[in-house]
Amino acid sequence: MPQISDRGICMPASPIRKLVPLANKAKAKGIKVYHLNIGQPDLPTPQTGMEAMRRVDRRVLEYSPSEGILSFREKLVGYYAKFNIVVDANDIIITTGGSEAVLFSFMACLDPGDEIIVPEPAYANYMAFAISSGAVIKTIPSTIDEGFALPSLEKFEELITPRTKGILICNPNNPTGYLYTQKEMSQIRNLVEKYDLFLFSDEVYREFCYTGAPYISAFHLKGIENNVVLIDSVSKRYSECGIRIGAIITKNPLVRENVMKWCQARLSPPLIGQIIAEASLDTPEEYMLEVYNEYLERRKFLVDGLNRIPGCYSPIPMGAFYTVARLPVDDADRFCAWCLSDFEYEGQTVMMAPASGFYTTPGIGHDQVRIAYVLKKDDLAKALDVLARALDCYNHAG
Repeated sequence: MPQISDRGICMPASPIRKLVPLANKAKAKGIKVYHLNIGQPDLPTPQTGMEAMRRVDRRVLEYSPSEGILSFREKLVGYYAKFNIVVDANDIIITTGGSEAVLFSFMACLDPGDEIIVPEPAYANYMAFAISSGAVIKTIPSTIDEGFALPSLEKFEELITPRTKGILICNPNNPTGYLYTQKEMSQIRNLVEKYDLFLFSDEVYREFCYTGAPYISAFHLKGIENNVVLIDSVSKRYSECGIRIGAIITKNPLVRENVMKWCQARLSPPLIGQIIAEASLDTPEEYMLEVYNEYLERRKFLVDGLNRIPGCYSPIPMGAFYTVARLPVDDADRFCAWCLSDFEYEGQTVMMAPASGFYTTPGIGHDQVRIAYVLKKDDLAKALDVLARALDCYNHAG
């Protein structure tokens, strides 16, 4: 039998999806599974996007330009301007989701062996994309007891070597929901300028910031304009995960030129997805406000509920729609699997993402889970009840 690649062996399994087989078996038994494991919003896609899909009337579903449809990119310029992100259409390259945007950014900017510094816990697929490009992620831990605030400048500088090529942040953060402050973003800016690094900034959750402080984009940082590579996606803000439309935004012409080689190799981003995404930019503000307020209420409901369960602790996330919570268990991976394979309460159970998959530092996050509050409050209430009963049963078993 031929030997499979070492790269494939090193590729981490998704902590978000690796328990799917157990969830499917539970469902096959008739058990209701509350999916707290994945950031798939249950809110309706805007009608502007749905109507655009229904109106597609083409004789040929052709390739789109490799960089994306011009009218869509021009319209995105106006969207970003609302957040004081000043770009033009040529700075924007459309990708097949935010995931491809991260991968192509790495492939365009990093050589095998180059290092990127990433605060952890971090979105697990960053590691997968780094492995795909031959790059090395060096993580710098943040802690749940400090609300996942950014580690000190000194901690970052301890990790910098001659192979360090960039810093990657997610703001607002997946998986923690943390929102970086002006002071923290200035700290990152200073590091990027001092060591002439790339700043990869995943900002797909910018619509969901729950603090009075202003949202700080990497594009707001002065003096490092050519170092910034911004990652975006329509998936979460318009509940359009399935159309797979993302973007790379950068003012660095050499990065754009390099990214385009990868874009041309994959031919084009999804045509129908771009049509839907372009129309979705006309979504009424009333829709966006309603979605925002719904997540705000769900956040309070979930975090309050978690912190009432004995032994549980969740800091208050200030953005996105996730939180990382500490549970009174010895091994969250085992507990999450047990919830699906060996536990049910009144025909129900919960599915969560073990937080160990969002860390690379050994021993960290073993008692934590990432929870997405993408279910309506009635379902969150039932999920919290099931979780409390599961913890009680698990800790008193045997």
